[in-house]
Amino acid sequence: MVGGGRGAFIGGVHRHAAALDGRIELVCGALSADSDKSKLSGADLCLEPARCYGSFEEMIAVEKALPSSVRMDFVSIVTPNHLHFPVAKLALENGFHVLSDKPATFNLAEARELGALVKKTGLLYGLTHNYTGYPLVKEARDLVRSGRLGKIRKVVVEYPQGWLATRIEASGQKQAAWRTDPARSGAGGCVGDIGTHAENLAEYVTSLKISELAADLTSFVEGRLLDDDANILLRFEGGAKGVLHCSQISVGEENNLNLRVYGTKGGLEWHQCEPNTLRVKWDDQPAQIYRTGSPYLGANAAAATRTPPGHPEGYLEAFANIYRNFAACIAAGAEGRAPTGIENDYPKIEDGMRGMAFIEAVVASGKANAAWTPLPV
Repeated sequence: MVGGGRGAFIGGVHRHAAALDGRIELVCGALSADSDKSKLSGADLCLEPARCYGSFEEMIAVEKALPSSVRMDFVSIVTPNHLHFPVAKLALENGFHVLSDKPATFNLAEARELGALVKKTGLLYGLTHNYTGYPLVKEARDLVRSGRLGKIRKVVVEYPQGWLATRIEASGQKQAAWRTDPARSGAGGCVGDIGTHAENLAEYVTSLKISELAADLTSFVEGRLLDDDANILLRFEGGAKGVLHCSQISVGEENNLNLRVYGTKGGLEWHQCEPNTLRVKWDDQPAQIYRTGSPYLGANAAAATRTPPGHPEGYLEAFANIYRNFAACIAAGAEGRAPTGIENDYPKIEDGMRGMAFIEAVVASGKANAAWTPLPV
């Protein structure tokens, strides 16, 4: 693991998720840019002192020299955005698979370079767009693919939060500080942090790609350098239209990611705050309620389900499904076989490039007074 030391948030989430199935062991880390803090953080996690490294460069060089039965198999990147690319690039160049927190890189140029490197090396690269790991998100995708909803006409996806309604980054709040810093976050603030999740969820469930958009970006909090609110109109390939709004100044909102998809025959609705319920709507019959763990769900939803009906599954389990599938694909490669379709269901570098293209188009549109802007893919 690179990043995720003392005081970090997402590193702990990744560690819990990776450990949930007993297939992945944390064996080493460069857990902080501060060498001493990295070693202390490694001690907190009971890592071998010799494998608590002062930098990711040292970790990759030393691990590469270890016997194959001992050295790490892949690198998990849980740093702020500006470090995603250099860590992933060095890991891939030295023969290690990569699973990274999102967004993939600092900008689109880096994402494209990373995509070329993944293709050249043949190594695996995964991205933790964790909301695609929910069982009923997979069921929603299968419903759309089956054609039961008809031709998709409209997609509405929203991701409001309220935690940045005031300028808490000025108080030294670590998570707010780097997310609102252009040097560490990149060109998008709210858009890069949670807007990419909304974009990825919409494209994952519908299998439609956004072709162009018109974005109204705002930094409501005085003194903030990056956007904290975005309202975006979407046009998808194939003619579907959409609306995406993401916000971190929506007071009182927690993590309210929602998706609604409407076709010519039916619609569906899913809410991350109640992820074990999927509402499917028809114009000629009553609405249906799908529940996680139920026997009528399809194979993809069933494979992502861990407990019997009525036992809540949520954020960590969805995260863990991505780690489990990624580990299964590594194992498949070691066994000389192709992974199954279920094993291969995790976000890849192509999703990372889509996310960076989305950020770039949103920022460009915002600067041009919400002009329609194609995604630069």
